[in-house]
Amino acid sequence: MKILIDADGCPVLDIVINLGHKYNVKTIIMCDTSHIINKIGIERIVLSKGSDSVDFALINKVSKGDIVVTQDYGLAAMVLSKGGYPINQNGLIYSNENINQLLFSRHLSKKIRNSGQRIKGPKKRTKEDDVKFKESFIYLIEKLMN
Repeated sequence: MKILIDADGCPVLDIVINLGHKYNVKTIIMCDTSHIINKIGIERIVLSKGSDSVDFALINKVSKGDIVVTQDYGLAAMVLSKGGYPINQNGLIYSNENINQLLFSRHLSKKIRNSGQRIKGPKKRTKEDDVKFKESFIYLIEKLMN
């Protein structure tokens, strides 16, 4: 098992890295050249800018049983198809039971935006969001380790 982080805009990077160290799980940060992230003791893969360049490189590194931190529903669906365990920055563990609804809501949102309408963005991140993420992430790691 390893942890892969879709690090472009990931607000829980430090939490993931600290828990990866605590549980002795290899952690890999993947980002493009507009988000170069340097963290000590962590493998970092920097890719060229491009539409979904990080997503495609990340999915090629995923193996069955890996954890992937991402807020991208499309990437999460591909991770699930490879037997991985995607989780978002709010602690939502993506599953075969919830991914279709999430993809459908993303599709509807895109249609609304393409028609010129606006959609309310996410609420401001709070410390409670970090706590919820950390609890879900620990649950996932411990589940996979047992």
